Amino acid sequence: MRILKIFIIVIISLACRQTQQEKTYTTVGIQPFGSFNKSLIDSIQNTINGIYGFRVVILPEEAMPKDAFVNIKVPRYRADWLIKYMKQNIPDSIDYIIGLTEFDISTSKKDGYGNTKEPASKYSDWGVFGLGYCPGPACIISTYRIKSSDKTLFIERIKKISIHELGHNLGLPHCDSDNCVMQDANETIKTVDKENLKLCDKCRKKIQV
Repeated sequence: MRILKIFIIVIISLACRQTQQEKTYTTVGIQPFGSFNKSLIDSIQNTINGIYGFRVVILPEEAMPKDAFVNIKVPRYRADWLIKYMKQNIPDSIDYIIGLTEFDISTSKKDGYGNTKEPASKYSDWGVFGLGYCPGPACIISTYRIKSSDKTLFIERIKKISIHELGHNLGLPHCDSDNCVMQDANETIKTVDKENLKLCDKCRKKIQV
């Protein structure tokens, strides 16, 4: 009986070790909220894989959670609430999850002390391109504020913002290197348009990709 117990323990140990060895890659899940262009999702998937080297899976489309809706200044959805929702519902097989939506999203813009920036009437419900906590397992991207009649420019914008917010999840803060995709947009899409679709050497070294 003792030999049988030892044998079972050894088998379980080997199985656990094999499972740990098999999970040697990072998996990112793309979560579309509402209707979202399939070719655009594919483009984001390929970009994340190409820049970070992560395995990327596309999750089934979900309706926008009603509890995230606000109408403080204009009708839109709170980015911080959507991140909380994804964190609570992230599948066990996924390390990071990136939400995509065509709806406008907002958050409260904070200063270095965690207080809402002044004037509060402007920054308490501030529309954003995307939001990702640094670090964290989830981020949200919106196409609402980055649309352009130039299709190529529009696609480049969504790819850059996706890489940027996922970079925050990985622990990257805003970068002061010229043209790094982790630059702070400083409240204008023009900054995003000037950035390169890549991490600078300093940022790459921080997360070793």
